[in-house]
Amino acid sequence: MALWKIKKNNPNIPEELAEKFGGAAAVLLANRGINTADEAGSFFAPEYEKEMLDPFLFSEMPKVIARLETALRRKEKVAVYGDYDADGVTSCVILKETLEKIGLSCGVYIPDKKKEGYGLNSEALKKLAAEKVSLIFTVDCGISNAQEVEEARKMGIDVIVVDHHHVPEKYPEALAIINPKMKNCGYPFANLAGVGVALKVAQAVYRKFMEKEMEQSKWLLDLAAVGTVADSVPLTGENRSIVKFGQIVLSKTRRIGFQEMFKVGRIRVDEDNFPDERKIAFQISPRINAAGRMDHANAAFNLLVEENRARARTLALELEASNLKRQKETDRIFQEIKKLAEEKFKERKIILAVDEHYPIGIAGLVAGKITDEFGKPAVVLQKEDGVSRGSLRSVAGLNIIKILEDCSELLEKFGGHEQAAGLTIKNENLELFFDKIEKTVAAKKKDLGGEKIQEAECEIEARSLDFELARLIEKMRPFGEGNPEPLFILKNMRVAEIKKVGSNGKHCKMFLKPGDQAPKIFEAIWFNRGENFSLAENLLVDVLAKIELDRWNGNEKIVLNVVDIREIK
Repeated sequence: MALWKIKKNNPNIPEELAEKFGGAAAVLLANRGINTADEAGSFFAPEYEKEMLDPFLFSEMPKVIARLETALRRKEKVAVYGDYDADGVTSCVILKETLEKIGLSCGVYIPDKKKEGYGLNSEALKKLAAEKVSLIFTVDCGISNAQEVEEARKMGIDVIVVDHHHVPEKYPEALAIINPKMKNCGYPFANLAGVGVALKVAQAVYRKFMEKEMEQSKWLLDLAAVGTVADSVPLTGENRSIVKFGQIVLSKTRRIGFQEMFKVGRIRVDEDNFPDERKIAFQISPRINAAGRMDHANAAFNLLVEENRARARTLALELEASNLKRQKETDRIFQEIKKLAEEKFKERKIILAVDEHYPIGIAGLVAGKITDEFGKPAVVLQKEDGVSRGSLRSVAGLNIIKILEDCSELLEKFGGHEQAAGLTIKNENLELFFDKIEKTVAAKKKDLGGEKIQEAECEIEARSLDFELARLIEKMRPFGEGNPEPLFILKNMRVAEIKKVGSNGKHCKMFLKPGDQAPKIFEAIWFNRGENFSLAENLLVDVLAKIELDRWNGNEKIVLNVVDIREIK
């Protein structure tokens, strides 16, 4: 059972917010560091030109432009070298299309996750050198490839690193590094996704080489929104603007690949069916990710650049099949590791699972689901001959990269973000690693491993829950890290009606009304709780829920998306 806590919001809600918005709405804004009506206005209705930062704030961006001028003059072959996830694939598409638009010959190389692993590798460099490539842009990777960048230099290939990952102590001596996490990079927003950094390079290229067509660069925002949401970076600052404006572009996307993906996957996306961050996170980006997880990311890349509708349809069908296979495999491994965690890791601070049959392609997905389930960081590794490779996922407030740095002498390779990382380790070091990472996590977060904590914005009376508040919450989208979807505690609610719904009674649908018999009744849905059905009609309960608007055929209603319920004894 989760522990419910009220967020430590500003105890003195600014008077200006209290007067303009009142009650729960003012608390929501104050919790996000918004203290004036003007700040609230910018938050709810950002202006594109004001919110998008100048790409030339990156101190090394002029080097990138100068090198492209040379490449154009010499008619050089350029390659974009990417990652195999949705962030990396969308980054590749953005940069390839932009560089080709200025007249460069540009190929794309995405490594095979199972055979080559993450980042630059020597064999790939040899292939590109044989193809007479003389300039490589890494996207969503490269910052941890100091040795490979040096190899490329010896082959006569210049490398420009376009990345957003943690910068190691030894970083590449590349021609230029565009990474907002680099010290003294000049860029004021450090949390861009890989696709966000690629977008900044594209914007710089447009401004320098195609200034009259600058407006056309906005059509790249559909890709940028998908990659940003997929990579789970904080949806604050420029990321929020990229996603907010990118959702608009995605709703009217010109990309035949997206259009066919939506048709095949029965994903309702158009100007009347807005692609919010949930639709991107749970329906669109998983299909792009599925290619790299189950086979090769080229299938997703090819779909997104395809201009022939018949070929796009075929590619979309292949991607749909990969995604269905990925879902089944993920659920199977998750159930297995869940059982392992319940039996062996109740008292541990971190969950560690390693086995030959845990596919590397879905290790990160499973680790994320285990972390969500148990409120503990999780490591899932595929054991191979000599080495194990896999992924880690962390919990709020625990920087997994810093923890891996403390264990670095036992690792062959690692990299990633504060909340998600990958690693390679020799099997002979596994036991030592497991012991050290457990102690390191325990030292850094002594209260980990207890109850899972759910943070609510505030307690709200059901009688004050109205369309005005629900519409204001909707205007706060897109939700994500840094701007989480608000949770509320509604106390003393009576279960008026309850039943199982969905395939095999998977979900629980209820009607709830205030226990004081106030003349209001709310529809509520508790997803994935039908199997653990223990509530009965007429019970008094406290509810932890999200407040959502449901629209259908011109009608509108408030729905409670239940996260947890407690019976009042």
